[in-house]
Parts: sequence; C-alpha cells; structure tokens
Amino acid sequence: MLEMFKQDFVLNALMISLIMGTLLAYLGVHVVGRGIVFVDLALGQISMLGVAFAGFIEKDATLISVIFTLVGAFLLSMINIKDRRLKQEAVIGIIYAVASAATVLFIAKTPHGESDISEVLFGSLFTVTTQQITEMALVFGLIGAVQLIFHKKFFALTEMFEQREHHKVGLFNIWNFLFYLSIGLTIVLAVRAGGVIPVFSYLIIPAVSAIMLARSNWTVVFIAVGLSLLGGTLGLAFALQFDFPAGSSVVAVLGGIFCFMSILRVVKGFLKKQQKHASAH
Repeated sequence: MLEMFKQDFVLNALMISLIMGTLLAYLGVHVVGRGIVFVDLALGQISMLGVAFAGFIEKDATLISVIFTLVGAFLLSMINIKDRRLKQEAVIGIIYAVASAATVLFIAKTPHGESDISEVLFGSLFTVTTQQITEMALVFGLIGAVQLIFHKKFFALTEMFEQREHHKVGLFNIWNFLFYLSIGLTIVLAVRAGGVIPVFSYLIIPAVSAIMLARSNWTVVFIAVGLSLLGGTLGLAFALQFDFPAGSSVVAVLGGIFCFMSILRVVKGFLKKQQKHASAH
C-alpha cells in the first residue's frame, strides 16, 4: 500500500488532504459548537456559484469565486435572528438551497455541464497541482496563525453561542466577521480541490466525533485533527486499492470513523453507568 503514495499524483492528493483536513477539522470544532453546521455547505456552494458564474461569463474563476465567498461570509456574519421561533440554521439552509439551484442553472449553460456538477460536489483530489498545494499551504498557514494567536477570542465567542447568548454578539462583531472570513477563505481553496461534500465532511465529522469523546477545547481539537488526517489518508488508500473516486472514498471512510466513535461513545456510557450502579451497591 505504501508504494501507492510514491506516485506524484497520489502524493499531491495526500498532501492537500492533510493540509485541508487539519484546518477544516479545527474550524469544524467552532462550527459545531456554534450550531451553524450548514454554514460550510452554504459558503462552499456560494464559492461554487462563483465558479459557475465565472464559467458562464468566461472570466477568471478564482477571482470571481473569492469575491462571491467573501461577500457571502460577510452577509452570513451579519445574520442575527431575535425571533425565538426562527433558527439561524434555517436561514443558512435557504441560502444554501438557492445557491445550489443557481449553480446548477449556470453550469447547465456551460460546456460539459454535467461533468462539472460532479466535480463541484466531490472535487478531484488526484488531479491537484503543486501550485494548488503551495497556495493552500500559504493561505491556510496564515489563517491557522490568526486562529492560534487569537484563539481565546474565537473560543469565547463560540462558547457564547453554545450558551445561547449569541444575541449579545450584536449586528457586527469583528471577531465574528474574522471567523466567517477564515471559513470563507478556507472553503474557496478547499472546495476547488476537494468538492463541497468532502469539505463538509472534513469540517463536521471529525469535530462531532471528537466532541463525543472529550470535553476540553484543545483535547477536542487534537482528536478532531487526528481523526481528520486518519480519514483522509485511509480514504485515499481505499480509493486507490479499489479504484473508487477519491472524494467519495474520503467521505465514506470519515463516515465509518463516525460510526465507530458513536459505538465507542455508547459503550463508554454503558460502562460508566454500570460502574455507578456497582458503586451504589
């Protein structure tokens, strides 16, 4: 199996998966904690809407995609629902649905539209270039540095959402905007390589799995990143071994990891309950 990773295209896929998985898993801890799971899908789809629109008007896809995503990140950061009958996820879900429909409409009017839709959803990890890896490493490195330097601010904001005190954030909060900006820039590059569904999986599955096993913020982060890297590596190996698409394989393996962690959580809870029952007697 190790022989597979000596090939250049496989090594490129592995490197970009590791870079992508590390930052997405970290950001995912905040996303899950805030209860805004749809934000990744929405921003990812907005990014792809930019790509589809660029293809429709025959302009530079990267620039248009960045503009669309940054505008989307800004607008999402401004959502502040005060009506208790409504949830932020509902509004984000609407944005995702509309962006998805618009993307399909634009792609339908461009050459090779049907094949483009598949690439939008699941990416093409085995065709990434060295330039893509370099760009992603630089941008993700900067975003990661900002997140680490100001981690107390970002975690304090996430805990505010966890305590359902998000109404205190206000209409515009610089740290909230920087958080959405970080996700937006991350998704612009990640979706182009990995596709919307794998990026969503990297963001959500490791974070949810880690939260089921640990409580402290950094323990959750380390477990999430570890599971993300494991899932990405095993997913690529699975794709190569059985000749499956890389993106779908990574999602399937991450799903398997989630199932294993869920079972582990149930067993852990059962043993803890048995221990309490035994000590009571």
